[in-house]
Amino acid sequence: MRIIRGIYKARRFSPPKNFPSRPTTDYAKEGLFNVLEHRIDLTDLEILDLCAGTGNISLEFLSREAGNITAVDRHPLCIRFIYKWAKELNTGPEFQIAQNEVLQFVDKTKSTYDLIFADPPYDAAIHHDLATKVIDRKLLNEGGLMIIEHGRQTDLSALPHFQDVRNFGNVYFSFFTQETPAP
Repeated sequence: MRIIRGIYKARRFSPPKNFPSRPTTDYAKEGLFNVLEHRIDLTDLEILDLCAGTGNISLEFLSREAGNITAVDRHPLCIRFIYKWAKELNTGPEFQIAQNEVLQFVDKTKSTYDLIFADPPYDAAIHHDLATKVIDRKLLNEGGLMIIEHGRQTDLSALPHFQDVRNFGNVYFSFFTQETPAP
């Protein structure tokens, strides 16, 4: 894995063998960030990275100095790996790391976000619940964007606030928006 752009550009990192998470491929990550850069301004955002795994997506946002990022994962090995990279890159207070089960975090957080990225295990049955809870709890700020990474077998298009889906190889990203109310 590598950081594609920004202040940490070209930094490479690899999780140890038997790591409990599947990182987003560089190809899919590059495609995702190309889409994001054409949709929104990636500055001064409040960002939530759920099922952060290696921290790959969080680190890309940090490298682009996109704002404040909170990375959440339940697995202690993932959390240790993210902390290791945060220390090595000397990140500041704009990067928070939380060990928690993501649905519990979504249920309890009092914060709201401009962008929420979630990458649950493809075979986990939480994609629909996660999207629904984020929207129901109004965790997205007005005009906010949620992206859920998933495999081909998952279809989120019938959920409220679904906008579209993009795929890069075997990686699919479903986009949801929190519409701005009409005046």
